[in-house]
Amino acid sequence: MKQKFNIITSTCVPLPLENVDTDQIIPARFLKATTKEGFGENLFRDWRYDKAGNKISTFVLNDPTYGGQILVAGKNFGSGSSREHAAWAIADYGFRVVVSSFFADIHKNNELNNFVLPVVVSEGFLAELFDSIFKNPKTEVEVNLPEQTITNKATGKSEHFEINAYKKDCLINGLDDIDYLLANKAKIEAYEAKR
Repeated sequence: MKQKFNIITSTCVPLPLENVDTDQIIPARFLKATTKEGFGENLFRDWRYDKAGNKISTFVLNDPTYGGQILVAGKNFGSGSSREHAAWAIADYGFRVVVSSFFADIHKNNELNNFVLPVVVSEGFLAELFDSIFKNPKTEVEVNLPEQTITNKATGKSEHFEINAYKKDCLINGLDDIDYLLANKAKIEAYEAKR
């Protein structure tokens, strides 16, 4: 059973870049591992560190001004290859939510399968959110999964977001696909017995 998802209120890490692909999220040279642990330290590796392994102070993950469980990203997040490791890196780093105006479909599903909630917002809401975070890095955002709303606490503006009902149920109850089947074992056996 994974961490249940209900309402998250958190400060945000702003990444106002469009077309961030999975190779930028987690470079291919780090895909050798087969467990999900340890990928967070290499999230956005080539943007966070120079070739000598020194932190690049201008990159947002190295800036102590910003932090929190919500990554706010530009349009078309997670494009490129279908590597699930990108979602592993985001989750392992500690992000529970990624907000963007558009996600690549496979990456969006990989996030959901790894208990990271991808929240699609309008471009206007996204622009205002970036504006609020840059004006005040302590700006909080509330993501309410049961109500499917995201609220910019700085402005009070909210938007409704869509999510597959099955994935919503899994996130709220902390169940992956196997856990979900096991939780419904009695119903499945009863159905089979009727046939």
